Amino acid sequence: MKLILVRHGETHWNEAGLVQGGDSDIELNDTGLEQARKLAAFLESEPITAILSSPLQRAIATAEVIASHHQLPVEIDQGLRELKVGDLEGMSVSNLRTTFSRFLLQWWQDGEAMKLPNGESLVELQQRAWKVIESLLERHKTSPEHSEGTTVVVVSHYFVTLAIILKGLDLPLDFFTKFKLDLGGVSILEFRDYGARLLVFNNTSY
Repeated sequence: MKLILVRHGETHWNEAGLVQGGDSDIELNDTGLEQARKLAAFLESEPITAILSSPLQRAIATAEVIASHHQLPVEIDQGLRELKVGDLEGMSVSNLRTTFSRFLLQWWQDGEAMKLPNGESLVELQQRAWKVIESLLERHKTSPEHSEGTTVVVVSHYFVTLAIILKGLDLPLDFFTKFKLDLGGVSILEFRDYGARLLVFNNTSY
């Protein structure tokens, strides 16, 4: 199975430099909509059989544009919701660095198991997101239409995408600090009987 992981397009909060987690449902701005259209054109030749999305509007809107090129429904899965950042939600990045500077330093150094203030941890996020991928892999194995060469698109968020990639590659979750994923970035994991390999990471060249 080929898994195409897409980070949603730009929103007004992205443009304003505000922290946007799992409890903020912000729509795409004009740049984000254009990114979605270019993404859809880029993926048009892929033999996509299913498209999944986070329940947040920024992901759904991105997924719907892609789906329109393949006459497929968008399957919404709560497990793909972005990391719940709690008290950090909606803060400016500059204010965040001032108010939570000590916590952020600790989180960055050893934070995969630390819960964000009134939020969740990356471990919790990875557990729920990976259940979605496990379900997809099971569908691929047992359903006739999910034959060899199946291609599935999953549209979600920064931390969700990184958590899935790291789990798929059997890499420690604290490696999240070593990767950077852009808005609209496309990454591709290929799953075989022997495991997964990363074919593409953070492609925005479209």
